[in-house]
Amino acid sequence: MGSLGPTVTVSMAKPNGGVGGQPPEQERNEGGGRCGVFGSGVCGFRMPLHYPRYKKADYEAMPEWRVDCLLREYGLPADGDLDSKRRFAMGAFLWPDEY
Repeated sequence: MGSLGPTVTVSMAKPNGGVGGQPPEQERNEGGGRCGVFGSGVCGFRMPLHYPRYKKADYEAMPEWRVDCLLREYGLPADGDLDSKRRFAMGAFLWPDEY
């Protein structure tokens, strides 16, 4: 099976600091740090550097914790039972001819 490689974090904050020159509203991230340009935490869209290279058989044999980790890493919902998570992951990451 492929690996869950490194991720890249991209901030979606505007570089001009918000409306009227005021700093943008800052939010709390899960770790308790501040988000945004002037905060101490890092928030925004996270995209792993590599597209998962699993095959259909890999997804079918993948344990639930790994499916959860994979979906979470790409910011996708990890709800439902194991079968629905596997189907969702295959639909998201496999090309139609690989099903």
